[in-house]
Amino acid sequence: MAKYGKIAVQAVRLYTNGKASSIVDAWEIVARETLSTESTQRKSCPRTTFLGVCESGIVVGVPAGEYNTMLTSNKQYGMKAIALLRRNPQFANDQTLLWEKIGNAAIKPNSQMDVITALWANGLIK
Repeated sequence: MAKYGKIAVQAVRLYTNGKASSIVDAWEIVARETLSTESTQRKSCPRTTFLGVCESGIVVGVPAGEYNTMLTSNKQYGMKAIALLRRNPQFANDQTLLWEKIGNAAIKPNSQMDVITALWANGLIK
């Protein structure tokens, strides 16, 4: 599990343990504690993937809601990946293949699948 996957898992735990007022705040807190530069803390692709998936209500302990203020395709990427993982959990072992299987072979990934596979591996997807 790479850094953004760890942030996603820790953010869910921080929020569900009542140590953050929202899932958005939880991501921000963990990113600041984990990453050394502002640019990596604010990296939008993993963040919007995480918040987009959280919006749907399928992350354990996180109610559905509006968390993602940026309009991006990352929520769709995350939801497609989760649907594929539900059909074939083996894809969790290969983020590159997962990215390709959701139809993004021509697009360079930017830690979106790290977030999804970490949540999946830690049992945080309903």
